[in-house]
Amino acid sequence: MAALEAPLRALQEKRAGIVARMREILQAAEAEDRDLTAEEAESYDGLKADKDALDRRIARLEEQAGHEAALEETRPAVSRRAGPQPVRRHGEASTQFESLGEFMHAVRFRPNDQRLDFHEGIGASEAEGALSAEMRMDDGPSGGFAIPPQFRTELMSVRPQDSIVRSRANVLPAGSPPDAPVVIPALDQTGDAPQGMFGGVKVTWIEEGGEKPETDLKLREIMLTPHEVAGTITIGDKLLRNWQTSDTLLRTQLRGAVSAAEDYAFLRGNGVGRPLGAIHAPAAYKVPRAQATKVTYVDLVTMLSRLLMRGSNPVWSAPQAVLPQIMLLKDDQGRLIWQPNAQDGIPGTLLGYPLIWNNRAPLLGTLGDVVLADWSSYLIKDGSGPYVAASEHVHFTRNKTVIKVFWNVDGAPWLTEPIKEENGYAVSPFVVLDVPAA
Repeated sequence: MAALEAPLRALQEKRAGIVARMREILQAAEAEDRDLTAEEAESYDGLKADKDALDRRIARLEEQAGHEAALEETRPAVSRRAGPQPVRRHGEASTQFESLGEFMHAVRFRPNDQRLDFHEGIGASEAEGALSAEMRMDDGPSGGFAIPPQFRTELMSVRPQDSIVRSRANVLPAGSPPDAPVVIPALDQTGDAPQGMFGGVKVTWIEEGGEKPETDLKLREIMLTPHEVAGTITIGDKLLRNWQTSDTLLRTQLRGAVSAAEDYAFLRGNGVGRPLGAIHAPAAYKVPRAQATKVTYVDLVTMLSRLLMRGSNPVWSAPQAVLPQIMLLKDDQGRLIWQPNAQDGIPGTLLGYPLIWNNRAPLLGTLGDVVLADWSSYLIKDGSGPYVAASEHVHFTRNKTVIKVFWNVDGAPWLTEPIKEENGYAVSPFVVLDVPAA
């Protein structure tokens, strides 16, 4: 590194001289309140080209000096389970990452970075500034590093337009132990009306001195067991080393993948090793459509009539393939009833409730292509994670790294069947459009 100091200093001095000459040309023109002459402009542009060339040479030398400094750094031999190697800044050990990109860079290129091992403790130890080794999760089959809390919040947070379900559902925190099954009680409301509506509670009028009947409150159980789900992304080592640049790419891609994988399962999962989606849940009320591969006004009104309407905030979701059919809905007199003219934009509501275009929905004409749901009646149980692991071995010869992000989650509707109202009419928070009746 010392061999580079002299030429680097010489180039920096040369650049300073060029900048001074450029300044003199500009100051002379401004002193006379005029633009540059053709000769001055040519001279200024030539100096600027020389400066740009020097900037590139200086940048290469500075980068090389950094590489050599890293090679000359002395570190004691460290086993995989040994203590962390301090990373010191301004005389003190750093415990935080500036961004998700820097965190990924450390996972791949600096596995002994102390920030991967430690985060600030809790309780009394927090007051003393103590550190606890809870971030590293590389023992046993789980393998990987827990994503720092500040980035986990950003990664798992979703806006309504990004995710239909998580932002509207009842989300249960991971708790301790985070991946253990959780049993949630639910009223058994599947009996005959009117007792079924109240979970088997039977009400009778009793004459004076009459015998009081016994009633049993019937409960069912919904078990949520967080299942592991993983996603991978391959990124070039050169880009990953430049963590300031790769940060935006990693956050965008990973966040999108997490949101899409969860949303798909909460909508369409079969409950086997994954969440039970609302479309296939027994709790959903299925409305047979009037015509195959069609969505008619009668279908939509029937769906609305089967929605549980008590303090709910339901939303419609439908694939974009349905858009032409909904836009061309007509009344009995042949008048358009949803899109009255070609000037206004697409309405944001349908029959009074928000409409979300959802291309994770099934194909047009199949079960669940159109859904009307109050997602506050859907339970999500978060487990441990997310974690991240990096491997250079899969694409070693191509200088690429495979990054894996994995976490645990489960979900299911908060009831087991549609509810029979007191008059026997069946409704549900989850109403899905089905194929035509046989």
